[in-house]
Amino acid sequence: MKRRQFERAGGERAGGERARVRLISGRLKEQRKKVAAPLRRGVYLLPATITSLGLMAGFYSLISAINAHFELAAVMIMIAFVCDGLDGRVARMSRTSSQFGVEYDSLSDIVAFGVAPAGLIYTFAVRPLGLWGWIVSGIFVVCSALRLARFNIQTGSTDKNRFTGLPVPGAALMIASLVLAYSYFELDSPRTLEAVAAPLTVALSAAMISRVPYPSFKSVNLRRRAPLEILIGVLVAAAFFLALPQLTMFALATAYVLSGPILMLSGEKMSKKVPVLRPVPADQARSTLAQPANDRGKTGSLSHRLDTPSGG
Repeated sequence: MKRRQFERAGGERAGGERARVRLISGRLKEQRKKVAAPLRRGVYLLPATITSLGLMAGFYSLISAINAHFELAAVMIMIAFVCDGLDGRVARMSRTSSQFGVEYDSLSDIVAFGVAPAGLIYTFAVRPLGLWGWIVSGIFVVCSALRLARFNIQTGSTDKNRFTGLPVPGAALMIASLVLAYSYFELDSPRTLEAVAAPLTVALSAAMISRVPYPSFKSVNLRRRAPLEILIGVLVAAAFFLALPQLTMFALATAYVLSGPILMLSGEKMSKKVPVLRPVPADQARSTLAQPANDRGKTGSLSHRLDTPSGG
């Protein structure tokens, strides 16, 4: 009898301890959620903040071009380019990917790499052409928007080692580096500038919406050990950039713009044609519109696409 009472008391004591442990564990989980929630929101806000800085840099570039501060406008486009690369890498490292990030990054890109470069090339070079200058710069804006829209639709269905068409940041960087190179040599030949800038802008616009393959650096892993030749090349490029930043940026931008046609000449085929103007079935459209707003917004956190640095 005494043994049974002892075992019963021991069982009650063990049950009480387990209940106490569960209570403490529950409180720890609640406390962890309270601490982790603000941190998680901060992680989501970080890539969006970088994208916002790039957007503001693009807008400031447009204002500078209107005020005839052309070199400053070109530098602002390059700052936006850096921000566009950083937000994608931060999003990949923090795993904060959502549809909101895709849309917000595209809207930022159309201002920083579409409207701002078009305004810069118009005010700097093609304004004397009158209506034709406006048309040339307007075509650049339209083609950059089409390129970004196509990129968003084709994400996940194309080769990650290749871009389909010239990326919008690459085209913007070409225009910005042209302005810096022209200013570096202190040239004063408006006619020659018009003759070069107008065809170049049209060619960049056509390259953006083409299916010419361009190298993508998404698969580059900075943590992986690189060959000695690549390390030496990076150091030489950095040295040239520090010594002659304007000419180095112009050379790098020109090399990347020409890399697509060079790939084509070396035997690489055009990227496969992916239909982008597919009609949406009526039942799918109705189901999407009928979906509750909170369900549609589950992926709408302040975050960015996982596999896109700068892509469009």
